[in-house]
Amino acid sequence: MCSPEAAPPVRQAVILAGGRGTRLAPYTDLHPKVMVEVNGTPLLRHQLDRFADAGVESVVVSAGYRARVITDYLRAARPPVRTTVVVEDAPLGRGGGLKLAARALPAPQEPWFAVYGDIWAEFPLAALGAHHVRCGALATVALVPPRLPKGTVVCDASGRVAELAAPPPPTCTVNGGVYAFAPGVVPLLPEDGDHADTTLPRLVRLGQLAGFRADGFWCAVNTPGDLRELRARFADPVRGPVTPGTPARPGPREAP
Repeated sequence: MCSPEAAPPVRQAVILAGGRGTRLAPYTDLHPKVMVEVNGTPLLRHQLDRFADAGVESVVVSAGYRARVITDYLRAARPPVRTTVVVEDAPLGRGGGLKLAARALPAPQEPWFAVYGDIWAEFPLAALGAHHVRCGALATVALVPPRLPKGTVVCDASGRVAELAAPPPPTCTVNGGVYAFAPGVVPLLPEDGDHADTTLPRLVRLGQLAGFRADGFWCAVNTPGDLRELRARFADPVRGPVTPGTPARPGPREAP
């Protein structure tokens, strides 16, 4: 059970940015996925802004594919938090990338956030961090409703389809790719491979994985279609801008 006491803010974070992002081609032909732009600003900067809003002071980016694009951008962009980059000499997988970056965090005895570089999450990260600290688990994962292109299919008792494109049940959630970790999780991460295949199941067996139901728009920018949907949120005059922090400066146009 989570403690009702107030929790101190999580002050450090990791962004996983080592993947090739082949499904997002042609946007990733020359740039890593985190450098694909939304509203004229790279996904990476949007994530850094959100971390800054949550009280994070230091971020470590785990880079691989075209890491130089990331380092050059950060050198010129003056990010809102202290940001360093660690580079994978060879692809380490998500778990290996997390472990590499965690070892470079400035406060190894404090908790830390982690997010996949292709995740857009509008829910309050500070609330996730507070929930994690109060619960005292080694890891907490943000739980979000699944994004199904056409919804689900409902059948009646006889097996006939009763409803097409039905929304998923409100109790149905999936891993949102946003975490809060305690320092003790670092030794459990693989040197190479995916933490979702090794570390997370082990944490479940130990009773050390907590869940945080996240409310608010969320999406993984995996395909050009995902990117178009996200960009459309900025173009909607009713919704208005959805990104916190300083308004983005226009950037170079991307390939259609």
